[in-house]
Amino acid sequence: MSTWNFLTNHAHVLLCVWEDPEARVRDIATRVGITERAVQRILQELEADEYLVRERVGRRNRYRVRGDRPLRHPGGGDQRPVMVLLEVIGRRKTTRASARPAVRRGSRTRRPRSRARSR
Repeated sequence: MSTWNFLTNHAHVLLCVWEDPEARVRDIATRVGITERAVQRILQELEADEYLVRERVGRRNRYRVRGDRPLRHPGGGDQRPVMVLLEVIGRRKTTRASARPAVRRGSRTRRPRSRARSR
């Protein structure tokens, strides 16, 4: 079996971050099949080229993918945005807030309060 891949490690890391913006470096490395140090280097490169925006949340990082950035390829002709690739091959996780149905406030009927007991 051949050893080539359709996507580079950069594309795999970008896809992992798009699917789970709060993914740990260790989790990304395991999923992509590369070392944690390689993931750190790729994240730094993607951030330097403005494909990612990093936000510090406590002791962890949260990443936001800039989908408007062009796909990089040697031909350079058609500069489609990276979001096209991510939407075709990605499976974005839903957050807890978006997974729950919206509840309108004040839409429930209130039950009458029970009267205080008399002694």
